[in-house]
Amino acid sequence: MKIDNLRGSIVAIVTPFKENGDIDFETYDSLVEWHIEQGTDGLVVCGTTGETPALSEEEDAMMIERTVKIVNGRIPVIAGTGSNSTKDCIKYSNTAKKAGVDALLVVAPYYNKPSDKGMYQHFSGVAKAVDLPIILYNVPGRTGSCISAKLAIQLAKDHKNIIAIKEAGGSMSVFAELLANRPEGFKVYSGDDFLATSANLLGADGCISVVANLVPKDFHELMIASLDGDVKKSKSLFFKYKALMEHMFAESNPLPVKTALALMGKVNETFRLPLCTMEDATRNALKDELQKLKLI
Repeated sequence: MKIDNLRGSIVAIVTPFKENGDIDFETYDSLVEWHIEQGTDGLVVCGTTGETPALSEEEDAMMIERTVKIVNGRIPVIAGTGSNSTKDCIKYSNTAKKAGVDALLVVAPYYNKPSDKGMYQHFSGVAKAVDLPIILYNVPGRTGSCISAKLAIQLAKDHKNIIAIKEAGGSMSVFAELLANRPEGFKVYSGDDFLATSANLLGADGCISVVANLVPKDFHELMIASLDGDVKKSKSLFFKYKALMEHMFAESNPLPVKTALALMGKVNETFRLPLCTMEDATRNALKDELQKLKLI
């Protein structure tokens, strides 16, 4: 499926586990079907929200292949294939390509903190080696490195298959710079649920979302309203879910979103170490908010 016109709510989907820690594929299948029924515009599999750092390479490949098979062309499937090794990133990306994904989400190399020159060479190397659309992913709070707006725009100009960025640096000024200077057709997605509505009203293209795991229909409607410039509806939906969005990052993602899904009866409240269950105070506050919204 072509993703040239992908706009709206793209869910960074969780990976459910059984109580023994194995991947719960049957539950995952149900989540995917639910998202499609609820109007989700696209899925990201094996992102941070999917606990990919705790998945093996074989499990990553199984999750990607399974998602493509279940979705069966109904909405775009984007695979998280980033690494802090360019060689490994190319390897993972080619595996995802063979599975039939529509695009790749490639995070900035983490921990080794490359310079802009090294970052450019990394993404250029992946773009040249893998003939698939690539979405850059800037999340400096996790990676310790930053894809600047200037670098993202240069990469987009130099490589036709670098088609978008997921921007999660937390700055509206970065969104403004990207939107003011992006080449034609280059998409800008928010990686921050809280800023997505404002970014869309400036001209962004939607959100690769965490909170949409919980309220896919309403978050889709929020994205479409803000993309269409419907400020009244956007404000209404935004303020309805403002507190829930904040709860999603009361502890490290994906702890709150997966806990919320467990409270909603959709997954087990099971994580792989070093992730573990939430602190009682933040979990109880999250539960209260879910009850206020009548989600549980």
